[in-house]
Amino acid sequence: MSTHEPDRAAEDGSGAGSTAPRSLAEALRARDDASLGALLRARPDLLNPVPGDLTQLATRAGTRASVIRALEHLDRFTLQTAEALAVAPEPTTYGTLLALLAGDEGDDAGVDARTVSAALPHAVAALREQALIWGPDDRLRLVRTARELLAPAPQRPSPTGLGPTVAEATAGMSPGRVQEIVTAAGLASTHDPVSAVAALTALFTDRPRMSALLDEAPADAVEVLSRLVWGPPYGQVTAEPAAHLRWLLDRGLLLPTAPGTVVLPREAALHLRGGRAHRALEPVPPTVEPAATHRPAVVNATGAGQAYTALATVEELLKDWDEGGPSVLRAGGLSVRDLKRTAAALDTTEPLAAFWVELAYAAGLIAPDGEADEQYAATPAYDNWLEQPAAERWARLVAAWLPATRTPGLVAGRDGGVAVSAAGRTLSALGPHLDRSAAPEVRRRVLALLAELPEGASPDPETLLARLRWERPLRGAAASDEAGDPDDLRARIARWTLTEAELLGFTGRGALSEHGRALLEGGATTAAEAAAVALLAPLLPEPLDHVLLQADLTAVAPGPLERPLAEALAVLADVESKGGATVYRFTPGSVRRALDSGRTASDLHDFLNTHSRTPVPQPLAYLIDDVARKHGHLRIGAASAYVRCDDDMLLGEILADKRSAGLRLRRLAPTVLAAQADPAALLEGLRQMGFAPAAESPEGDVLITRAHARRTGPRSAPEPVPEGPPVPDGTLLTAAVRAIRAGDLASTTPRKHAPGEQSGALPRTSAADTLATMQAAVLTGEAVWIGYVNAEGSASQRVIAPIRVEGGFVTAYDHTADEVRTYPLHRVTGVAELEAEA
Repeated sequence: MSTHEPDRAAEDGSGAGSTAPRSLAEALRARDDASLGALLRARPDLLNPVPGDLTQLATRAGTRASVIRALEHLDRFTLQTAEALAVAPEPTTYGTLLALLAGDEGDDAGVDARTVSAALPHAVAALREQALIWGPDDRLRLVRTARELLAPAPQRPSPTGLGPTVAEATAGMSPGRVQEIVTAAGLASTHDPVSAVAALTALFTDRPRMSALLDEAPADAVEVLSRLVWGPPYGQVTAEPAAHLRWLLDRGLLLPTAPGTVVLPREAALHLRGGRAHRALEPVPPTVEPAATHRPAVVNATGAGQAYTALATVEELLKDWDEGGPSVLRAGGLSVRDLKRTAAALDTTEPLAAFWVELAYAAGLIAPDGEADEQYAATPAYDNWLEQPAAERWARLVAAWLPATRTPGLVAGRDGGVAVSAAGRTLSALGPHLDRSAAPEVRRRVLALLAELPEGASPDPETLLARLRWERPLRGAAASDEAGDPDDLRARIARWTLTEAELLGFTGRGALSEHGRALLEGGATTAAEAAAVALLAPLLPEPLDHVLLQADLTAVAPGPLERPLAEALAVLADVESKGGATVYRFTPGSVRRALDSGRTASDLHDFLNTHSRTPVPQPLAYLIDDVARKHGHLRIGAASAYVRCDDDMLLGEILADKRSAGLRLRRLAPTVLAAQADPAALLEGLRQMGFAPAAESPEGDVLITRAHARRTGPRSAPEPVPEGPPVPDGTLLTAAVRAIRAGDLASTTPRKHAPGEQSGALPRTSAADTLATMQAAVLTGEAVWIGYVNAEGSASQRVIAPIRVEGGFVTAYDHTADEVRTYPLHRVTGVAELEAEA
């Protein structure tokens, strides 16, 4: 008979009161409200929906999905404590648990017993708080589902490397064979297999007798045991095993589990291990070591410089997409070609381009436009963002980055965590399936570990990753196994966080900056953003209102320019190089672009004279005048297209030029040529021939060409994908605990049962009896027990104190819901009186 069947009923039932709880429900019932609130805060999935009573809460806390989620949030030592409980006797004592973790006294291979003794109370308290263990210290019990998940099984070895107990391994063995093993081990034969197994177990757990038995073992047998002792404990044997294997089989040190398969019993393995359940115990978290230390002023200045570069990069990206960005793929996201083009425009790599695109998307600055031929474009929020001071713009980007679940590091890589498609499609920037719910937690934890280092210290990445693996060992192991990558998803997110924080200026030279620390410690609050802005603003360079013109047709901007100046200069000249100083080059094409936008030559001269700290070089003035003199001499309109010019000799020159053959021109009048090309092609063709034509309207006016900004409709930023139910706030926790307490009080209140009525069944009474009992309860002020079926057909039992009965309704104080409610009498299945208190 299974020894766990009583526990299966105990964890789900309520049980009677006693000194030591007999079930998880009883253990929860003994907790105070603060302890219940801590449980619901640590495991918010238990609140969805709010349990009706503590028995329901205990049942839900023992479900497989909830237990797995709770185990995944344990640190390594707390998890090792749970693993030790899974291989300990049920129930076990605190002393036995400590011995399994620390090992025998004097065992040099184990960790310091004092360290384990100091760390164990915290681990046991964490397990007890999360309802993964229950019972007093002399009768600790692991929740049944957790034991099933962590205990050794042939299909799923234990993380401890231990195998089944002697009793479990000999469960299917014949009584005669058990007696043979007992006799070979030097024990007296018994009358039944149960006592024989108990005697063998006692031998294996008695250190002196077990040591004496192993002293007689052949050297080869000891070698076999040493290979199995730390797991896996299973091995293969032939039908005719060697002599040293036969010696082990005869004495039960190897027990058969299947034909050709043997296992080292748990008790024997623990003796060989010196009583330790784990080979490597980690009671203390690894320390994050600093890799380098810099002066705080250098860190802040470097971070501010990176923050300014981040703003400039996002602005450049949005400027490149201002007239309409790349098309949206049918499956969503950017194509590889468009990502390469964006990377070239930003003068960066494709992974970094994916990060900047995703950052702008997370901040709500870009979105699909929703048109038939869908494109990405800037949102109206981008225009508002541009008007803000630089420090506030940075704070908005970082505030979008911190809680974001989208992970641009996965772009162009295979998704090993979730099967996005049967073919394992390559992930694309702005596409679906980039959300990883663990990203915000890992990101904030990495930054929090940076904040714990001395000011100005940058972390050693490997020690930081070791710390993260210690804090969430199951999460990392699961992600690594599924992806087939030794560097699991959490570790990759941590590495990406360090890189992205440096790109954003959150860190400088790897160390946390002051403005980054203010934003991190203050949380996602307006006050924290304001503090970060106040620290960053003085470090950012002030925009300049001038440039330095040079004789080689270039202009140097020695720093960031004011936005109107930068926009005007971007039309008049081409950016040649970027960096601390931006170099612009003036070309005939760039000057013609400025003239096409409606500027005149005098406007351009005035603009340069106003904003240049150096005299306008003569070559630049000649360039502007020369292009302006030719600009608009030829006029092009739509016939299909025509060329109009007052100089008929110039038109003759065009006709005679062989390069105009593709335009298929013919003279309609001395000053007019007709073309079979469209106006845009005709404009481009003549410009390639060295002319400076201008387009004109049907009325004969020169068309002014300016870039038309494309904007989406109002769009909200994408919402992060939560990892699970949100952590409840204090108000919700208080209300939930009150409701659970009230429901538990109602469900455990004894009531009178009618003759023949089954326990737990809804009370059944006639309508007349129900009405009479309710009216009597109103007069006496007593509480009654009712069965109630709601509009959805869901039945429940409630304890109510009727206040008023009229019009087919009863108004009563509902002890289950802890509030006054009104119930239709026709939905009440019956009513019963409560047992009088003793």
